[in-house]
Amino acid sequence: MATSDSSTSVARWRQAQSGLSTLLLRDLRGLRRLINPNRLQSTLPLWIEAVAALVARYAEASATLGADFYDSEREAAGISGTFTVQLADPPPGEQTSNSLRWATKDLWPRDEDTATVAQMDPFDIRLDAAMSKADGAIDRLVLNAGRETVQNAVRRDGGAIAYARAAALGCCSFCALMSSRGAVYKDRGAVGEDANERFIGDDSVIKYHNYCRCQPIPVFRGQAFELSPKARAWDRIYREYAQGHPGDQLRRFRVALAEERAQADPGSF
Repeated sequence: MATSDSSTSVARWRQAQSGLSTLLLRDLRGLRRLINPNRLQSTLPLWIEAVAALVARYAEASATLGADFYDSEREAAGISGTFTVQLADPPPGEQTSNSLRWATKDLWPRDEDTATVAQMDPFDIRLDAAMSKADGAIDRLVLNAGRETVQNAVRRDGGAIAYARAAALGCCSFCALMSSRGAVYKDRGAVGEDANERFIGDDSVIKYHNYCRCQPIPVFRGQAFELSPKARAWDRIYREYAQGHPGDQLRRFRVALAEERAQADPGSF
């Protein structure tokens, strides 16, 4: 039995997570009214606290979606025995708060001598920019709960052998490159830590950026993993233009991918 990064079940999970993101960002924008430009010192911390509670609630839903996806994939693979998927914890409150403080750092008044160009914009413009940054950061934190649920299950489940990364059409070059590697992800050495000293911790090698729509796909014993046509195209580009150039692989892949996409039919890979 084969599985792929373009299976119907993967598409359903991506659609479910996308729907969750839509609801999350709707609720997040509703909390914007808590920020009073005339009372930033007191209202911005209240907004951060409210958003952190929102993240915790949606992260639990994201983790549940991940667990449901994993269970259905395990059943479809015909793996015998019972296995209980443990839901990933919501992101630590400090992580959420730090992300929100980063997103809103330009809201605070600055002296003209030290302010950047962005920090000199009218407050409404700075607020729009801050909320856009917050949207991306919070979306990533929430969806990571679902991803981590699947990744952790693969590590714990004796019936699983690895997971692959499913990237969406039009994804960034990093996501395309990680997806082209196929079902190699389970331990940190296998995903590159042993080959690159800059890989420190899981997040550096299986990281997901803001608004990322990549998903981990479990692969079970007895299953063969097949790359989708788009991932095969990414793998070919890597082998032709980037393989054998340590330290410069991602840059070379990024350039080659952009050139081929510019010449191909829109949405082909």
